[in-house]
Amino acid sequence: MSQVLGLLSSDGEEARVIGGAVRNTLMGLPLADVDVATTAPPETVIARAEAAGLKVAPTGVEHGTVTVIGHRHVVEVTTLREDVETDGRRAVVRFGRDWQADAERRDFTINALSVDLDGRLHDPVGGLADIAARRVRFIGSAERRIAEDRLRALRFFRFHAAYGAGAPDAEGLSATIRARHDLAELSAERVGQEMRRLVIAEGAAPTVAVMQESGILPLIAAGVGDLVAFSRLPTFERGEPASAPLRLAVLFGRVQEDVDRIAQRFRLSNAERTRMRAALAAGLEAASIPAEGDHAALYRIGTAAFLDGLALAGAKGMLAADDVASRGGAALEWAIPTFPLSGRDVVELGVDRGPLVGLLLKHMERGWIAEDFRADAGELRERLRAFLASYQPQS
Repeated sequence: MSQVLGLLSSDGEEARVIGGAVRNTLMGLPLADVDVATTAPPETVIARAEAAGLKVAPTGVEHGTVTVIGHRHVVEVTTLREDVETDGRRAVVRFGRDWQADAERRDFTINALSVDLDGRLHDPVGGLADIAARRVRFIGSAERRIAEDRLRALRFFRFHAAYGAGAPDAEGLSATIRARHDLAELSAERVGQEMRRLVIAEGAAPTVAVMQESGILPLIAAGVGDLVAFSRLPTFERGEPASAPLRLAVLFGRVQEDVDRIAQRFRLSNAERTRMRAALAAGLEAASIPAEGDHAALYRIGTAAFLDGLALAGAKGMLAADDVASRGGAALEWAIPTFPLSGRDVVELGVDRGPLVGLLLKHMERGWIAEDFRADAGELRERLRAFLASYQPQS
């Protein structure tokens, strides 16, 4: 990272690490992406990086962004910009050299902090005080920032869930509520991307409650969320990181049609939809069967789906917390067995290859499951042999 800053901080140009990397460092949070802003135009960035032997990908060169692949970091480098025209979805920009103007076109104060090659922290819009207060605040006029990009109304909630504390900034909240009907202009993909990240944030539950009370959540989800279950879910989740499909299933899922609606509204992947459907089905099943049936359920759907179901059932009050804990612990300790018989075993006992082989295996497997998987391969083969000996086909 310092290599890239050095390349772009000479011969009249300047570069700074900006945005999330600075914000997260100051907040003691893990780093994800590293973004660098520079006065150098894209062609200069590319030329200097390539001259230093670094790989460059022109990921968004028309908007001033190139990706520089360094020895230890992948860095997004963007030339300073000024907005020429905005329509709520995309902006027409021109490259500039004014750090203050570039900062003032960004979304939130905590995202405008930057650090130069010498380690100096630059705070053009009061982001440092907002980090100390755990406050997510729009830069300048909240209404104007949202008018430039309607997605910022959702990003306000997502960033508050991740970095804020207490009630959301009053001006920002008022502006997002006034702009809520404009959210219909956003693509489902963009809404889904924000919601996936929002629901797994540390402060997701109180933030989602504000979204519901303000009328924003029902607009984007075409329905209300189960706020009580959603707030309870973290106490039942196992493992890190949190699962967006599970959290969405708990928040919105009552019947499978709810899952399908949310998957469509947020353009979830087939894998995400499948996990949501499996969690809801497993939760309903776990609440309706005694713990003695858990091995059969685990064998059929797997440990991950079973634990999702327990968490959902616990969050929605269908299972007591003690039951969720004990059944979940037992599930993690139990090694799911593999059915000991195969088609070869059936054929070796004189059955011709064909559909009957599969039917016989299913019959034996059902019995094996019913007695809690105790029989081994030898015992099952003997049972199958006896069954075949007693089998008399209809004439």
